[in-house]
Order: sequence, then structure tokens, then C-alpha cells
Amino acid sequence: MPLYLSKFSYTPETWARLIGHPEDRGKAAQSYVESVGGKLHGFWYAFGAHDGYTVWEAPDNVSIAAVVLAISGGGALSSLETTVLLTVEETMDALSKAEQIQYRPPGA
Repeated sequence: MPLYLSKFSYTPETWARLIGHPEDRGKAAQSYVESVGGKLHGFWYAFGAHDGYTVWEAPDNVSIAAVVLAISGGGALSSLETTVLLTVEETMDALSKAEQIQYRPPGA
């Protein structure tokens, strides 16, 4: 199954709610991805440009898109970015296929 990296940030209101009522949101994230047949590989909070990161596994892009859309629509986040992760083997396959493409730069 494909892996996905999400970077998220909470709204100030969400942080205020969590301060008043601390909650392990990793458990919530796990239930969301499991509902589409996926798995949560990790949930971390961080300092920096984003408040946290997740690594998910899902059956396909549509399944993880459904999870991301549901979370985004909930209003607790100020940002959420998700990236498809490729294995080394997938990247090697892509490199082999790229060699076969006759790319022509613009204006050439």
C-alpha cells in the first residue's frame, strides 16, 4: 500500500481546546485512516513551520484523500499538506521509465 506524509498545523482555537482538555489526537488519526482500510505508522508534534506530522498507509490515493478532506473540513487545522511517498524500488522503476521518455525543453 502507498505511504503518505502529512504536515499539519492547528488553529489557535484548537490549541486552546487541547490545553483545556488534553487529548491524544494520534488515536483519532489512527481511527480515521483505519476506517478506509489504512494504517497510521506515526504521529508526531514538532517545533517549526508545522505543528505535527503523520505517516499513513492507505489502499490508494482516493482513500487518503477522503481522510484528508474529512480532517480538513473539521475546522481544527490551519493547514494540512499531504505528500505521496515513493519507495526506493518505485523510484528506481520511475528512473528506468524516465529514460524512455523523449523530453524536449520549451523552445528547443
